[in-house]
Amino acid sequence: MGISHFERDQDAARHDLLEQYRSVRMMTEELASPLAIEDYGLQVMADASPPKWHLAHTTWFFETFVLNPNGFEAFDPAYAYLFNSYYETVGSFWPRDQRGHLSRPTVEEIYRYRGVVNERMEHFISTSDSDRFSAMMPVIVLGLNHEQQHQELLLTDIHYNLSVNPLQPAYRNLPEPPRRAATPARWNTWEGGLVEIGYRGGDFSFDNEKPTHRHWLEPFKMQNRLVTNREYREFMDDEGYQTPTLWLSAGWYRVQSHQWEAPLYWFERDGEWHQYTLGGGRTMDWEAPVSHVSFFEADAFARWAGKRLCHEAEWEVAAPKGSLGPANLLESGWYTTVGAEDSAEQGRLLQMFGDVWEWTQSSYAAYPGYRPVEGALGEYNGKFMSGQQVLRGGSCLTPRGHIRDTYRNFFPPEARWQFSGIRLADDG
Repeated sequence: MGISHFERDQDAARHDLLEQYRSVRMMTEELASPLAIEDYGLQVMADASPPKWHLAHTTWFFETFVLNPNGFEAFDPAYAYLFNSYYETVGSFWPRDQRGHLSRPTVEEIYRYRGVVNERMEHFISTSDSDRFSAMMPVIVLGLNHEQQHQELLLTDIHYNLSVNPLQPAYRNLPEPPRRAATPARWNTWEGGLVEIGYRGGDFSFDNEKPTHRHWLEPFKMQNRLVTNREYREFMDDEGYQTPTLWLSAGWYRVQSHQWEAPLYWFERDGEWHQYTLGGGRTMDWEAPVSHVSFFEADAFARWAGKRLCHEAEWEVAAPKGSLGPANLLESGWYTTVGAEDSAEQGRLLQMFGDVWEWTQSSYAAYPGYRPVEGALGEYNGKFMSGQQVLRGGSCLTPRGHIRDTYRNFFPPEARWQFSGIRLADDG
């Protein structure tokens, strides 16, 4: 009997998924490989999880949502409690702010856990019957995208956890990025009108990117590049952090209560500004995009500049479609922001992907017609649609294959430890 088209298509799907699974899982371990053993359990604030927790949690995801429902025995039943992040429907979990308290299981044991789960996952992908594979394939793809999110979180959390050390240790020896001359700031305009936003393709997307829906936009304009460190320094020198009228009430409270005077990781040495990076302390690149600012700081800067932050629908309409084009993402290897390369194309927006997640003035909320997926995975995005701001575009730590024009990231407005920055917008 010949092989049906369905069987051939599924064989190809198994092969592609297996290759993708191996690639993503290997990348996570490559990102962790420069760490000293002492670094793996470090957690200096609630939001910055220890590296070994990321390694275990991303493994727990596949074990919990793929292997356990298909008859595989748990590697260690206690891990269901230790490495669940926030899924109430699958059981209780260890407190987020106490993940650094867990010296055991050891790093060696967690890598063994990853190895065993990898073997089981590869066996399942290769040998499961057609119905089981078809049912689990979307969950596995979600798990891989989930792990790519944690690859970025792994690095941003390492960055923060190491930053409190007065020795300013480097995560690893990183190449110095190019220092480019200032790119002139220009304004691009859009007429607005009735537009469609939201994911409309056939590949993977998160549920919060859907459904596609109509949205009315008034005429608007956006700056062609991100706000630079030099421009942000001008805001600081003009007493931006001392002027309450520039700030939202909650932002002004944060400035005073946390004594903010500059973006996170900026520090002065011998009368000059420096920045702590994943490559250690470095002199400031003034033409690179400012990063590690909160929504409150981004909003205050925009007010100071006489402009505003964009709405997320404006950002999506303005973003390039199809290819990402040149972008400073994880694969660039610099792990920090880089100044914009000027373009002869006057209408082109620069740095829309990579460098920094761009704060928008849009609150994170459901699109019209949104419904979370059924079951425990419905907790992935929908339960966080309160008290968060939307960010767009990815950062210098986002994997290239993980970002698109409809991608909606979200963080609380006070968050600064991510690579978050500013693009100015205004009414048209």
